[in-house]
This record gives sequence, C-alpha cells and structure tokens, in this order.
Amino acid sequence: MTKKQLQESVAYLQSKGFENPEIGIVLGTGLGQLVDQIEDPIVAHYNNIPFFPLATVEFHTGKLIYGSIAGKKVVVMQGRFHLYEGYDFLDITYPIRIMQQLGIQKLFVSNASGAVNLDFKKGDIMLIEDHINLQGGSPLAFKNVGDFGERFVDMSEPYDVEMRSILKDIASTHNITLRQGVYASVVGPQLETKAEYRMLKILGADAVGMSTVPEVIVANHLKLPVVAVSVLTDECDPDNLKPINVQEIIEIAGKAEPKMITLFKELIKRI
Repeated sequence: MTKKQLQESVAYLQSKGFENPEIGIVLGTGLGQLVDQIEDPIVAHYNNIPFFPLATVEFHTGKLIYGSIAGKKVVVMQGRFHLYEGYDFLDITYPIRIMQQLGIQKLFVSNASGAVNLDFKKGDIMLIEDHINLQGGSPLAFKNVGDFGERFVDMSEPYDVEMRSILKDIASTHNITLRQGVYASVVGPQLETKAEYRMLKILGADAVGMSTVPEVIVANHLKLPVVAVSVLTDECDPDNLKPINVQEIIEIAGKAEPKMITLFKELIKRI
C-alpha cells in the first residue's frame, strides 16, 4: 500500500460524486438493510475502484454507497473483507483508509457474532466496549506504516466513549435492550469448539466473531472516533452446543437489524 494508491482510489470516488462524507459505516454479515435508508445514493462497485481489494464470488455485490441519512452525508460499505477469505490485514482495512481520506469524521462498525456470555440471547445487540485480538496479526505491522501515522498506537480506549454514551441513551429511549461487553475476534471460517468457547469465556470475551478488530485498530491509527455494535446471532453454550445453522444466523441478523438501524440513524442525528 502506498499513498499514491490511496490517492488514486480517492480520486476515482470523488469523480463519482463522493464529496465530503461525514460518517463512514461498515455493515456486517446479514446487515444490509441500512442501505435502504440512504437518500440520493451513488454506488461504486468494489471491482471498479482502483487498488481496492478484488471481490471474491461471495462479494461480487460488494459496493461503497454514498448519500444522506438523517441529513448527513455518509459512505456505507456493503460487504466487508475477512481474513478467512484469504485477504490480508492491509486489504481488510484499505476501505477504512479510503473513507478517512474522503473526509469522514466518525466511523460506525457492525457485525454478526456469537454470544459467549450466556446472559445474552440470540437477537440481542451488544455495544462493544473493548476487544481481544485473536487474529494473529495487526493491520499496522508493515514496513512503511510510519508514512500513514504513528507506528505505536494507544488502545487504552479504542471505542469512542461519547458515541457509546449516546447509543446507550438512544437504546433506553427506544426500549432497545443494548448489552455491553468485550468482543473477541478470531480468524475463522470454522466456528469454535466447546473447548474454545470455554477458553473465550475465561479470557473475558462476551461475544466472538471474525471481523471488526482490524478496522477498529486502523481507525485508532487514523485518530478516527469509532463505535461498534454486534448483532448476537447464536448462543455459544459449550455444555449445550448444537450444530451451526448459517441460514438461521443470517435470519436472526435480519430480524434484529431494525434495532441496529434505529441506533445508527439516531446516532447520526445526534453527532
């Protein structure tokens, strides 16, 4: 990754009309309905953006969408990249750097994840307060990282306190149960064994997924305030573990998504 590559990607999007977005949004698995809220959308398919990671078959629909939500300019990433698809950390986080170069001031991230904390239930939404990186690497571990910001990034409070506080208030106002906890990010794509779920609980994780942490690390590198929520799609009880049903996970994400949309829309209005 070079600054020149970033500049070419940004120039292409600006030529399409992506002008001064205020907020960037990353949508997780099964969480695509937010794009229906975008007014006057302009679409850029990943395959057409210079130096953007090439979409796999699963992500042929991957696109950046620019427009307005609640009167503010947003750029929404529909379809993210994962380590388990064979991408590297620089690929996964390239879109975050692009959105920041376009001008976003805040970043919202969502994901679908499993509830390790058994007080949490399928369909709940969890506000991520902290994370554990179990992906075996960092999106900042490359030679010329100093060209893009400080090499050593403080992570004492990776998720923006002010936006978290506003989201809690919104949830209370709209009678949305908003859990709070620690998100563990693993490589995947296989799901966890019973022993691994027990390990995650011992480590202090409340939820587990296969994304989000690289994007959040880069947001902190760019000094970009970030907030993230998990839609909890399954309950990870090692003493009563049932075979996974991916279709059911996506259905649960879809049913819970209106709550996430309410949280994000109201947050956009308030910041």
